[in-house]
Amino acid sequence: MLLVLVSAAALAGSRALLNRYTASIGQENLLGDAADPHVSIDGPINLLLVGIDQRIDQRDDSPDADHNADSIMIVHIPASHDAAYLVSVPRDSYVPIPPYPRSGYEGGHAKINAAFPNGYGNGAGRAGGFGLLALTIKQLTGISFNGGAIVDFAGFKSLVAALGGVDMCVDERTVSVHIGHDAHGRYQMPYTMTDDGPVAVAGVTPQVYQPGCQHLADWQALDYVRQRELLPDGDYGRQRHQQQFIKAVLKQATGSGVLTSPGKLDQVLRAAGQALTFDSGGISVADWIFTLRGIRSGALTMLKTNGGTFNSEVINGQDTEILSDTSLQLFSAVREDTVPAFVAAHPDWVAGDAA
Repeated sequence: MLLVLVSAAALAGSRALLNRYTASIGQENLLGDAADPHVSIDGPINLLLVGIDQRIDQRDDSPDADHNADSIMIVHIPASHDAAYLVSVPRDSYVPIPPYPRSGYEGGHAKINAAFPNGYGNGAGRAGGFGLLALTIKQLTGISFNGGAIVDFAGFKSLVAALGGVDMCVDERTVSVHIGHDAHGRYQMPYTMTDDGPVAVAGVTPQVYQPGCQHLADWQALDYVRQRELLPDGDYGRQRHQQQFIKAVLKQATGSGVLTSPGKLDQVLRAAGQALTFDSGGISVADWIFTLRGIRSGALTMLKTNGGTFNSEVINGQDTEILSDTSLQLFSAVREDTVPAFVAAHPDWVAGDAA
């Protein structure tokens, strides 16, 4: 989404390229009752991005498909349309989830990522899951959304491959629970997942990302932003790494000649389009692009919900996260378009993008 926004100048010079890209984006009504009732992107804009980590070999309607929202992010763009703020919502936040007749869900209290599967049932599918999650956030924060997207993590691999990899600054030692190799160099899962957490597999060496700035191949970037189980700061670390990844992709695209090469830009944008399903809120994709053409990677600010630290509570035998009063103030600032003032008052809530 943000990649196409910073590509607007190049796209403006090629109507054929613009049409080709917009045609590659899957579009669907996702927001439902959480959509902003005013069909306009003239003022402040809020986008809801939901990342799913579905395996490539799973069909979306298969009984064992993963329907959880593994990553939840709000993109706030002030009325000036010259900056963007990324606010991650902790997936373990304990919140009220409203009833959702479309899927037959009767409502209750649970971790926020449970909203997606509870909205998915009764044939409602991914649009139903997204709709209930968006409605949950709206009732919790008062934020209505101008647009939204479901992002497939596996699609990121094609995007990064089109870019030729991505330069990232790893900010903490990160051990992969997904990728490793045995004594013969053959791929093997380095950990098995249990109710008590990951358990190391004997004789398997995991992939490790050491602190420092480095170039990551497509498979490394995808693996790195998926990790949370062995991070000292758990899902807060993963949220930060995903935000850093988005900014790194923007920087890579705008600093490597992509925007000045129509062929390369076409390849990158089509890969980006195939990674997401977009709800434009009734606004054409072209209008989105031209409205937000002034945003650059340097104008992207990453914010840490709960200040990036655990605020845990055991509820019904589960470890959950409780949104702090300051986090609720952050969401209020998003709703009222006063995020710069919040940032000025809470500079330690801004996440860095360097090791």
